[in-house]
Amino acid sequence: MSVLIVIPARYASTRYPGKPLVELRGASGQARTLIERSWRAACKVAGVARVVVATDDARIRDTATAFGAEVVMTSSECRNGTERCAEAHAALGGGHDIVVNLQGDAPLTPHWFIEALVDGLAADPAAEIATPVLRCEGAMLAALRADRAAGRVGGTTAVFGATGHALYFSKEVVPYTGCDYPDAAPTPVFHHVGVYAYRPAALAAYPGWPVGPLETLEGLEQLRFLENGRAVACVEVEARGRQFWELNNPSDVPRIESMMAEMGLD
Repeated sequence: MSVLIVIPARYASTRYPGKPLVELRGASGQARTLIERSWRAACKVAGVARVVVATDDARIRDTATAFGAEVVMTSSECRNGTERCAEAHAALGGGHDIVVNLQGDAPLTPHWFIEALVDGLAADPAAEIATPVLRCEGAMLAALRADRAAGRVGGTTAVFGATGHALYFSKEVVPYTGCDYPDAAPTPVFHHVGVYAYRPAALAAYPGWPVGPLETLEGLEQLRFLENGRAVACVEVEARGRQFWELNNPSDVPRIESMMAEMGLD
């Protein structure tokens, strides 16, 4: 089984322009850009044939090639990371059994999340895409709620059925629980980890599907699969003591740096 990891990265983010080139300091104080940290995370994944950065921006290309990444230039017309992955896979000539989209705003993504994701998609022939979900403990749920109360998007939550296939994804905290939980207690809320594994046929079809109302309202690319009746497998992953957070806003930089320091990550 041939697995390709694509790291889509664009400079012109609406919420955080230039985000891939933001520097994060690790436990020793070493500063590395977000795109480099995402690439380093991808390179730790076992069983991967190739890792590429896909971008439409020369600044990101130059930064990525300088630290040793392979770069595929893609169109500025790509509307999201999935479309950029589809274009990159086509530009490389296809030929991979699974394409992984490791979005460049999640440098804390552990390699075992992606390994479990690939295994989960391979084991579920009914699914055309798979994505990891992490059960929230009370502290993480409280952080998600606090961000929403402050008008920030701190993460995405996922709801799935008995088969493990997604019912919905939202930037709101769903499902509603109506109660608080101790910091270390498991909750019924699942944090969606922004990584995807696609079967190539579904990935190639995706850019041709219309953008539906749910994707428009939520700004979540994976909802296009659900709106077009495609099965999305939610693969539950284990934190194993690792803290996880995505870089969505400038205020997330010190939060992620603090997590890296606590976990001794450089």
